[in-house]
Amino acid sequence: MRVVVQKYGGSSVADTDRIKNVANRIAKKVQEGYKVVSVISAMGKTTDQLINLAKSLSQRPDERELDMLLVTGEQVSCALVAITLKDMGINAISLNAFQAKILTTKHHTNARIMDISVSHLREYLKEYDVIVVTGFQGVTEDGHFTTLGRGGSDTSAVALAAKLKCDCEIYSDVVGVYSCDPRLYPNAKKWDYITYDDMLELAATGAKVLHSRSVEIAKKYNVKIYCASSFSQEEGTWVVDRLPEWLEEPVVTGVSLDRNQMKVSIMDLPNEATVIADIFKRVADKGINVDMISLVKNGSSTHVSFTVVPDGVGKIEELLNETLSVYGAKYHFYGQFAKITVVGTGMRSSYGVASKLLEVLQSEQVEPELITTSEIKISVLVPEDKAEMLVKRICEAFEL
Repeated sequence: MRVVVQKYGGSSVADTDRIKNVANRIAKKVQEGYKVVSVISAMGKTTDQLINLAKSLSQRPDERELDMLLVTGEQVSCALVAITLKDMGINAISLNAFQAKILTTKHHTNARIMDISVSHLREYLKEYDVIVVTGFQGVTEDGHFTTLGRGGSDTSAVALAAKLKCDCEIYSDVVGVYSCDPRLYPNAKKWDYITYDDMLELAATGAKVLHSRSVEIAKKYNVKIYCASSFSQEEGTWVVDRLPEWLEEPVVTGVSLDRNQMKVSIMDLPNEATVIADIFKRVADKGINVDMISLVKNGSSTHVSFTVVPDGVGKIEELLNETLSVYGAKYHFYGQFAKITVVGTGMRSSYGVASKLLEVLQSEQVEPELITTSEIKISVLVPEDKAEMLVKRICEAFEL
């Protein structure tokens, strides 16, 4: 039995004509001899509309009830795709997360997949040529629906491919993986192949082609991902463990932009490691993602700065008000900023990337608020109103 997982994003199923296009693509794969597990996102901007609807009734909707609302989006699109396929004579069935037995943690609005019943899916594949599965959602052990956070349909698709030991095809409105978002830099290169490591860093730092958790799963279970457009026949990009031997590895693979970053600074903390650890443990317990952490010691005190997205400001402000009074420290929010990240596994064996990046910033008279580095990436926090211009200059400097 040849199996493939195909995921279609919200723009691919935004209306009935696009749903028919997706159904034709799935049918073609069936005609090629494959059993298809198709993961479908909600139609167009449905998820955003549902969130706005909830927020029109509550400033902070209960997360369990919000998940109950959001899972309806994928159920609509999945049922419509299955209806279309059946009308074409394709033996298909749609399943929600409960029916597909996608087990997750209990973290509502940002759950993680714990397990998927592969034997259950294989029984369905014996009977049906296509299983249309709701993306972005799961179910807890005690039967409550959860959602996987933004980009969760990518995670659903790759997790299913990992369990079924097959390739995963991700279709959206983007032809493949570029060195930079073509909307920011029209001359960006499209890669035929990119490594998990490069893709993981790009996804984690703002690139929208794939969600970072989906790439983590792909790397762990060696799932090959093919990224392409559902509106084009143009060849896409393969995300793989290693580049083909004939392909030269670039020093810099890409530049990503992550907007809407808030800088949080905590001043006058006691100069004790246990204090810093306690604060970040509390942040983690609240499910708040922080980034670009910087510590500066000043005599007997420590200043800590980090970035957080605006959605996390309310939670972190509440937490800091509870926590910092104990230490007599103060905090302040600064914004709006954007994070620009230069990524490349080739940086492991090359030098001069940081100096070239900082030269670009200096030439545009921009001083970064924060800088973080790893073996294969350099991130800088810059004023948001300068970010797009800097991305273009950086792409030109690195010939991307």
